[in-house]
Amino acid sequence: MTSTNGSVDVVVIGGGIAGASVAYELAAHRRVLLLEAEQALATHSTARSAATCIPGHGTGPVRALVAASLPRFAALAQELDAPPLLTARAVIWAGFDDDGVHGVDGLLTERAGEPLAPQRISAGEAERRCPVLRPGVVRAAALTSASADVDAAALHAAFVRGLRRRGGVVRTSVRVTGIGRLAAGWRVGTGDGHVDVPDVVDAAGAWADVVARAAGVAPIGLVPLRRTAAVLSVAEPERLVGAGGGLQPMVTEVGERFYFKTESGGLLASPGDETPSEPVDARPDALDVALALERVAAVTTLGLRSVRTSWAGLRSFVADRRPVVGSRPQDPGFHFVAGQGGSGIETSPALAAFAAAVITGTPVPADIAVDPATLSPTRLK
Repeated sequence: MTSTNGSVDVVVIGGGIAGASVAYELAAHRRVLLLEAEQALATHSTARSAATCIPGHGTGPVRALVAASLPRFAALAQELDAPPLLTARAVIWAGFDDDGVHGVDGLLTERAGEPLAPQRISAGEAERRCPVLRPGVVRAAALTSASADVDAAALHAAFVRGLRRRGGVVRTSVRVTGIGRLAAGWRVGTGDGHVDVPDVVDAAGAWADVVARAAGVAPIGLVPLRRTAAVLSVAEPERLVGAGGGLQPMVTEVGERFYFKTESGGLLASPGDETPSEPVDARPDALDVALALERVAAVTTLGLRSVRTSWAGLRSFVADRRPVVGSRPQDPGFHFVAGQGGSGIETSPALAAFAAAVITGTPVPADIAVDPATLSPTRLK
């Protein structure tokens, strides 16, 4: 790549769900170049997510972004010729001990009055809805009924397809070698040249602070946390079918010490680990895989014994666990879209539209009830 002065308005760094979605939204207003260091887009966290959309989950701004995203999934599928992106699957928040009982009570109190908030159900109702639960093991429970699985691969592909239709350019296997300030913008260096642009969007996931430092921009204090998941083999997969042939609910221990849901004739399970990590190509730890199997086996009657496959991804947070969107006054044109934690996929339709508005200085869409100041990097010390 040689200099592309004048032919690009925005460089988006990072080809996961954050970069692809915000690049798509920006391409409606700007000429966009999306750069990804890996050979394929969505190599890291996007491809390793449990891919659920759970209203009422996460911090307040995240809950608002999820709520705004729900109707946008259907609109995106229609607009971008994608298959249905959501498949309904309820989520049971379960307490299995005294702490869990208090946790369910706290969850219901905190979310009371919110649209699509979880509702209390009896232990017996939880077992009826998810018959693989061991009888008598649930002490308290709540149900989120408007939740769904997300076809993350189809969603990401739709954003990329939409970006290209709008004239955006996607380049993979391009590592940014440096980012320098210009009088009015930024010079983004690559292995084969550079591009000068007014705006850079740092959507590099766990690497967002690495990119910021390369630009001489203060980091946002991003901490990548490793999350492990595994698909466990089930001797009688027919027991995983829900009522009427649908999906059994996802079951999440209310303190998020583990969760499980059916997946391809097996059981996808996680121990809910959050192990601090450098930004790396994450790999599962054998102990965490064993914990997932042990914790899920203890509350189910499936006789779980073996692991079919396992993987790990990085969920990146700043201290207040809210996403970071926008720029600082001292760094005009350098914009963060980072820190989505484990909610990058479920919030992407709304967060991308929100971020594009912040970056272009236009009003935030009326259906997204989030004040830009609550996600701005200027809130961080």
